[in-house]
Amino acid sequence: MTAASLSGAPVAKVLRAELEDRVSELAAKGIVPGLAVVVATDNESTHWYVRSIAKAAAKAGVDCRIIDLGPSASSAQLKTMLTELSEDRQTHGIILQTPLPDGVQVDELVPNIETGKDIDGANPLSLGRLAVGLPAFAPATARAVVEMLVHYGVPIDGRHVTVVGRSAVVGKPLLHLLLERNASVTICHSRSRPLEDYTRAAGVVVVATGRPGLVTDRHVAPGAVVVDVGTNVLEDGALVGDVDARSVEQVASALSPVPGGVGTITTALLLLHTAVAARAAAETEGVLVSSGIVRSLG
Repeated sequence: MTAASLSGAPVAKVLRAELEDRVSELAAKGIVPGLAVVVATDNESTHWYVRSIAKAAAKAGVDCRIIDLGPSASSAQLKTMLTELSEDRQTHGIILQTPLPDGVQVDELVPNIETGKDIDGANPLSLGRLAVGLPAFAPATARAVVEMLVHYGVPIDGRHVTVVGRSAVVGKPLLHLLLERNASVTICHSRSRPLEDYTRAAGVVVVATGRPGLVTDRHVAPGAVVVDVGTNVLEDGALVGDVDARSVEQVASALSPVPGGVGTITTALLLLHTAVAARAAAETEGVLVSSGIVRSLG
């Protein structure tokens, strides 16, 4: 048996179509969704990624501003910028891009992003709202996993899902997104031993640890669905996930590739979240009045 490939491209295409509809609806009311990406690094990989967001935004009709404060930016400067953007009516979505300058702590900055504009779920308040079922934007990577499973018709309701990794970017928000869809969720981490006892008991395994090749065929039950969220650059420049794809694809029924899997979906979600935030802001200000009120930001 060779696992089916859970490519992210078809999922992203569907999300971009939804984005196009939302942007067109807003344009009819003279509203352009505005996204601000705050950068404070000279890391070329980061700048490449940010430029890719801006390029996708331009194609979708989203106004994207890249605010580069430079690698010597202070925590105070970043806080001031995030506060100003949170108060700016033309800015509907805000991303604080990492890495940050030495000595600057992301945890001290993200609370300055207003939750209605926190399109990548960075503010702890967003995670708290997500946990209790209130409208909030989930981190794009975590939501991308759910969008992938839904798109490919992978059952979630009543299913046992094991998530390997407990970060605030993937593991913890994904727990709440899966619970919302009635999954029984197990979260694993570095002290979950032996790991295979938890992963082999699940019908769906999601791996997000940043450790290449952590999950192999011995960790996966025959026929399970495996979603690899990891992105790791090897010494030879190759990009691989957290799953040993060569062995796992022999036992799993489906496996997401790296590259070309979950990461392909995230940019589309960030732009879609921006359009949702723009509509919510317009409705709050009385610009849009319709029966299609946004009830869920995730």
